[in-house]
Amino acid sequence: MNDYSSKLLESAVSELSRLPGIGKKTALRLALHILKEDKAYSENLGVSIINLRKEVLFCNKCNNLSDANVCGICSNSKRDETVVCVVEDIRDVMAIEKTSQFNGLYHVLGGIINPIEGIGPNDISISHLIKRVNNENLSELILALPATVEGDTTNYYIYKLVNEFDITITTIARGVAIGDDLEYTDEITLGRSILNRLPFSDSH
Repeated sequence: MNDYSSKLLESAVSELSRLPGIGKKTALRLALHILKEDKAYSENLGVSIINLRKEVLFCNKCNNLSDANVCGICSNSKRDETVVCVVEDIRDVMAIEKTSQFNGLYHVLGGIINPIEGIGPNDISISHLIKRVNNENLSELILALPATVEGDTTNYYIYKLVNEFDITITTIARGVAIGDDLEYTDEITLGRSILNRLPFSDSH
C-alpha cells in the first residue's frame, strides 16, 4: 500500500530526500511546509534553485563560485594579489572571510585527494593552481586544507609541486583541531591560525 495520498507529494519528498542529510521524514516535513506557504514562496524557491544550477559560474581565476567570470574577491583591487590561500571549497572561503584576518586571494581546489573515494590529483583544481604559481607574481602560498589525513596528503602533494618555485609556502597554525573542517572552526581560532601561519616545511 502506498503511504502517500498524492503522487506529486511523493515525488517531491523523493527529490528532497536526495539532499545531503535529509531523510524521508525531514523531506516530508519540508514538502508539507512548502505546501502551507503561499504559491509565491514555492515559485521563488523553484526559480532560485533553477537559476543556481543554470547560471552560477566558477571564477576563471580562483575557481570560487561566482555570478561573473571573475569573482568579487579576485576583482577587488584592494586585495593583495601576491598571497594566495588554498582551500577545499567555497565554505572555507566564507569561513576565512568572516575572520577579517586575510586580505589576499584564494584558490578553491573543489575537493581534496582521497583515494578511497576515487579522488585523485587530476580530479581537483591542482594543475590550474600550478599555472597560477608559474604565471602570477605570487610571494606566498598558504595551504589551508582540513587537518585530516586527506588534507595533509593534498598539502604535501601541492608542496612537492610548487617547492621548486621562488615562493614562500606556509600552512595555517594548528589551532584547528585534527579532523575539523575550517567551516566549523570558530572565527577567533581560525583568524589566529591564519595570522600565526607557519612555514610548511616546519609543520611536518
